[in-house]
Amino acid sequence: MNLKILWMYHDLMDLYGDKGNAEVLKRRAAKRGIDVILDTCTIGEEKNIADYDLFFMGGGADREQNLIYKDLLSRKDAIREAMDQKTAFLLICGGYQLFGKYYKDQDGQMIESLGFFDYYTEASDRDHRCIGNIAVETTIDGETFRAVGFENHGGQTKDVSTPFAKVLNGHGNMYQSPYEGFMNDTVLATYMHGPLLPKNPKIADALIRRALKKRYGEVTLEPLDDTLENRAREVMLERLHAL
Repeated sequence: MNLKILWMYHDLMDLYGDKGNAEVLKRRAAKRGIDVILDTCTIGEEKNIADYDLFFMGGGADREQNLIYKDLLSRKDAIREAMDQKTAFLLICGGYQLFGKYYKDQDGQMIESLGFFDYYTEASDRDHRCIGNIAVETTIDGETFRAVGFENHGGQTKDVSTPFAKVLNGHGNMYQSPYEGFMNDTVLATYMHGPLLPKNPKIADALIRRALKKRYGEVTLEPLDDTLENRAREVMLERLHAL
């Protein structure tokens, strides 16, 4: 089997170790004998997005979002085609925000977004910034489990119809929100950095399965030894009183 991953704006949207997400996906697939191609694409580069099985976009501050959003909007039809072909998507923080209706920053400037989903994001005042470690409970492909990460965002994302997870400790989509992120059958969008995947192998494997489904249908992944990954997650869950 082959797995093709496209990491968008790798040189600009790589906040709080998002590179680690790409590395985890690559390594966990390769350990199972899956041939992995990890390509990058930045402003002005041409890539056929629909050719890829998984589209990954990391986080960035307001400055980076202002730099990339016009280029991203120019790819809207190509991204829609990839969605229609059941490409899997992992969107972190700024990537998450830019797939909604719009992002309004602290200066009141509107950053037009792709508008694929009904949610929108508006910056909070500095007293309501969502920052710190976060623990959540999520259900993916019928399995319920707990996950951890790190969040640091002023944006308050509202009108999320299908959240990624229930917040156990932390903030999530808004200051002291009960829910975090957005998820549907092919898209997982979240504010969880850290990076997300090293401590949460079940999420990584769910993304790999979703990506492989595009070409191969439902697949079963060979189990890996996740002792260290699970212990790292459990330490943070203990610290957050969320076990």
